[in-house]
Amino acid sequence: MDSTPPLEHLSPPSVWRHFATLCRIPRPSGHEGAIRDTLAAWARLRGLPTRIDTTGNLVIRKPATPGREDRPILVLQGHLDMVCQKRKDSPHDFLSDPIRPVVRHGWVVAEETTLGADNGIGVALALAALESTDLAHGPLEVLLTLDEESGMTGAWGLEADALAGRLMINLDTEEWGRVYVGCAGGVDVLVGHDFPTEPPSARAIGLTLTLGGLQGGHSGVDIHLERGNAIKLLTRVLAALAPLGLQLAKLQGGTARNALPRDAEAWVACPADREAEWRATLSALQAQLREELAGTDEGLTLTLSPPGPPPESVLPPGAQRQLLGVLLSAPHGVRRWSRRVPGVVETSNNLGLVSLESGPAGASFSAHFMVRSLVATGSTELADQIVALFSLIGAHAELSGAYPGWAPRPASPLLAWFQRLHAQEFGAPAEVAVIHAGLECGILASKFPGLDVVSFGPDIRGAHAPGERVHVASVDAAWRLLATLLAELPAGGPAAQP
Repeated sequence: MDSTPPLEHLSPPSVWRHFATLCRIPRPSGHEGAIRDTLAAWARLRGLPTRIDTTGNLVIRKPATPGREDRPILVLQGHLDMVCQKRKDSPHDFLSDPIRPVVRHGWVVAEETTLGADNGIGVALALAALESTDLAHGPLEVLLTLDEESGMTGAWGLEADALAGRLMINLDTEEWGRVYVGCAGGVDVLVGHDFPTEPPSARAIGLTLTLGGLQGGHSGVDIHLERGNAIKLLTRVLAALAPLGLQLAKLQGGTARNALPRDAEAWVACPADREAEWRATLSALQAQLREELAGTDEGLTLTLSPPGPPPESVLPPGAQRQLLGVLLSAPHGVRRWSRRVPGVVETSNNLGLVSLESGPAGASFSAHFMVRSLVATGSTELADQIVALFSLIGAHAELSGAYPGWAPRPASPLLAWFQRLHAQEFGAPAEVAVIHAGLECGILASKFPGLDVVSFGPDIRGAHAPGERVHVASVDAAWRLLATLLAELPAGGPAAQP
């Protein structure tokens, strides 16, 4: 598989060569066919048996190296798709353009887009293991799933006979020095409602109000950092302008349900004689919000376009009060910290997407929430609260895409074996952790009884946001650990370790 600068000189070369291929071939969720077929063809050229199941997941098998045929099958697992986020002024097309990584101060980064290190680096580690001719190992199965980021449909649809192994290393976590043994489950809440519209008031002007400059990030891993949510913040701004004659026509915010919204825009009508008052109010609001977000999102900007023709249709006052009221009241952020796993968020919610489109015949509103919890009842309770809130204005809300969490197994033989080898290679066991994000481990464990799973990976920062980066030295360390794990799996499995 071909390599492109600036990755070709990094260590280990095989991992970065595979990652370069993943950067070159677009792979948004729902569009992984090209990269999957490229990897399947690559495997077949090397005589490795491949299988593409009816859902589109790819399984590649590699026989044991001579003398290790008695080892248990080890599954290496990752997902092919990536979250596609870009800076607002970027012309990047995720369906056709390659990701353009650069090396900065020991990190590989995509400066204008997401990098796809989540989970491209995990996939590259698994491919490097398949490619190696000098790595000792037992029989391997590499499972590469589809659509993890937008619904985990690959894991849900994986055929029951797709895997023979019952030991699995998931390569989809982002903190080197930790071994993950559990994750949150979750559910999406989809809201829809139609509002009436009316013409704007006489002598109104049209303005576009934009809130931007926020960092964004992963809606689970970064939720506790209290970064700004552009949708929630712009709603506050609109509510503050309502007494000054605001008439709302359109609203757009966020780009993905599992990314913290960085930008939001509203198209509004404003009384012509109050424009100067609006601008002064927005200047004060910008200073206030920056002060509130000091240390987390100080780059927040509020901009108001030059005046233009008013929109054709706006929400009536009563409908506007309803919409702004429920959006102000809608939960976002950490709901509860875990008491069972100190330092880990138990339950949270991300208001990831909103849309309001108005016309003479009416306005259509939609919103998308992503709820996560380590406790199944935690996610359903919070999701039900969101449904109940929007029912107060007659909106339709439904739950979708529920997936289970991954329950920790402290007595796992695989975990004990992993920790022994981590200490052997790096001087101490890894920190055992639970992640407040969705991994496919819970789904796969429910589909394959007896599956024993741990997860690890290199340092990745800013996943699900432009500027995502991965630490080069930690990739090298992760490869060293993976090679050791493969080489030292005993014939009787982890339970047979000395």
